[in-house]
Amino acid sequence: MRNVRLPDVTSDAAASPSSRAARVKLAPSLLSCDFTQLGAELNRIVTADYVHVDVMDGLFVPNISFGFPILAAARRASPLFMDVHLMIERPERYLREFAEAGADGMTVHVEATPHIHRAVGMIHELGKRAGVSLNPGTPLEAVRPVLSDVDLVLVMSVNPGFGGQKFIPQSVERIRTVRRWLDELGSAAELEVDGGVTPQNARLLADAGATVLVAGSSVFGPQGPEVGLARLREALA
Repeated sequence: MRNVRLPDVTSDAAASPSSRAARVKLAPSLLSCDFTQLGAELNRIVTADYVHVDVMDGLFVPNISFGFPILAAARRASPLFMDVHLMIERPERYLREFAEAGADGMTVHVEATPHIHRAVGMIHELGKRAGVSLNPGTPLEAVRPVLSDVDLVLVMSVNPGFGGQKFIPQSVERIRTVRRWLDELGSAAELEVDGGVTPQNARLLADAGATVLVAGSSVFGPQGPEVGLARLREALA
């Protein structure tokens, strides 16, 4: 079995805000990396906690990204946890293929399937961590029926499809609400935020209850991912 570094999913509800922020995990998004240097880029983010892999089909979102071959190449190049975000219609069709390509966790959108419980169950049957996500315009109530079944909830803080977008400020209250729901359930599920994450808002998101921050352009910036990750860590210290 490959030596994949699994994330710590223990609950930190009783921790102080400062200690919770310092323990927030960082998930650089491959969507913003230099694909001509994929292996090298992955080596430069070895201090991260996850690799966030955005899969887009041009139907669920107005863009097409990458699929099985890129994920498989990333899997071969890195021992980090592969956090695969499926922005695709009817994701149930491809869960096995993404699992075989190297996904450690797969997140599906409530808007993308009428059978969200089935999709979550299928991911677990494949031996992977299951996540659920929703777009900024989707009522939060849409995820409540599966909160007790998932390992991760992803709150989108931009409309998905493209990197480099500005953070939607109303997302902070949505994060607080999901955090409260998870705490009420006694759930150890991660609360992930994706979209417009920067050193300027990272601490705000952590204080609202996020435990994983996805960052693309703020990590893979002109000064390099090592500097991008360091600046996010400093903001969370």
